[in-house]
Amino acid sequence: MLNLILLAAALAFSGGEELPVDRQATPETRALYLNLKKLSGKGVLFGQQDALAYGVGRAHPDSDYCDVRDVCGSYPAVYGWDIGNISASANVDKVHFNKIKRLIKEGYARGGIITISWHEGNPATGGGVNDTRPSGARLLPGGDAHAELVRRLTLVGGFFRELVDETGRPIPVIFRPYHEHNGDWFWWGTKGCTEEEYRALFRFTVSFLRDSLDIHQLLYAISPDKSRMNPAALERDMLYAWPGDDCVDIFGFDNYWDVGNVANYDPSVSRARQDTLFIESLRTLIVLASRKNKIPALTETGCNALTEVNWYTDRILKPLRRHPELGRIAWILVWRNAYPGHFYAPYPGHPSSQDFINFKNDELILFEDEMEPMYRL
Repeated sequence: MLNLILLAAALAFSGGEELPVDRQATPETRALYLNLKKLSGKGVLFGQQDALAYGVGRAHPDSDYCDVRDVCGSYPAVYGWDIGNISASANVDKVHFNKIKRLIKEGYARGGIITISWHEGNPATGGGVNDTRPSGARLLPGGDAHAELVRRLTLVGGFFRELVDETGRPIPVIFRPYHEHNGDWFWWGTKGCTEEEYRALFRFTVSFLRDSLDIHQLLYAISPDKSRMNPAALERDMLYAWPGDDCVDIFGFDNYWDVGNVANYDPSVSRARQDTLFIESLRTLIVLASRKNKIPALTETGCNALTEVNWYTDRILKPLRRHPELGRIAWILVWRNAYPGHFYAPYPGHPSSQDFINFKNDELILFEDEMEPMYRL
């Protein structure tokens, strides 16, 4: 009961300017920000990572495939992309950047929303994204690897500058760098950066792109990982290394832990307990986002290989329906359909296809064919 009272109080709060943290954001970017806020409680957008780059058994084709579209008849509303390996011709998933740029432009032209993560290798060591040797101090201003971070961020800025529509207007992007920072598997996580170093790294990144490179088509997202949060201290742990209200637009979190993911499933945790933890984590996110006047989102989730045939309606839709306040999240994004054995949306012929269609047909869930225009007011 106390949690519901706190949630109601937070939702009643409407303080703060209705502007993104980039006060010079382009009109389209500002419209996206405001429309995502207006959507709260009215519908939840569905998204997938790399939804247009390939499908299960269809790797990087010249002609474009989309398992989501081929199963349910519509593209996702939200397209997730990654620009890790920014110095090369292809990203960390071996998708060529030229193709990513083309597909982003095509998705935007249809009205879709673009969110980009950055699985970048460690600029301080030259190692990969999972090289967790201490690097934070070396990358910040005054550190011996700061120039390399600046070089890579400059390339990131160049990538964003090339994202323009057919009239030359910048395409809005939700940029989600340094995600899952409360975990210990990325160089910006708890092994590679102290809490204060992470805050400074995030703040420097926003400032450099916005103020030094004069890029104004970005909304900025942060997303800790649920697996490293104590259920008894969710507010504290969700706010680990919070970089400041002045550099975050979207407050999300990644949660594979509470939704039956075969890679994480602990048999000692019952299905009912998983469902409860999932609901409580979403509720806490919405409380904190409302308190800070941010847009809440479930920035990553999913069940690898869809080992539960009715995963979409049982694990995701039912909690949202039973607890309407949870529908205030702006979107849900599942991970990519990479290859047989590693996929998060059904592909044609998969046993979960009908459940996915039922999920899509629920009026709460919005795919691209059901979206209102998001880039104008």
